[in-house]
Amino acid sequence: MTIFKEKLDEEYVTIAEAKTILNEVEAERADDEDRDLQYELARAVEHVNRHASLEADEAQELVDQLTELETVNAKTAHLIADLLPEDRTELRAIYAKERFNLDGEELDEILDIVAQYA
Repeated sequence: MTIFKEKLDEEYVTIAEAKTILNEVEAERADDEDRDLQYELARAVEHVNRHASLEADEAQELVDQLTELETVNAKTAHLIADLLPEDRTELRAIYAKERFNLDGEELDEILDIVAQYA
């Protein structure tokens, strides 16, 4: 017997946005004495607290600016906002799986936007 699950929706969120969401869930669970904080949720909260460099609104603003560029799609913009690359090498690593390469000017344009938030 095989069970297939259909993907109903997909939405990208930055680590900073995930932090906000998970902290809300954690607060709700803390208010309910009958519910324990599951191990997975506790680990996820710990992870986002450790790795979120920006506030959620700043991260979304960065994503919005990046997606205005032709060379940056939503998925890549969220990844850039999470990693905040500091140089061309780090940015090229993000684009390593893409079917195209960015020239130096395009890389610098992205890095200039990221530098405003780093």
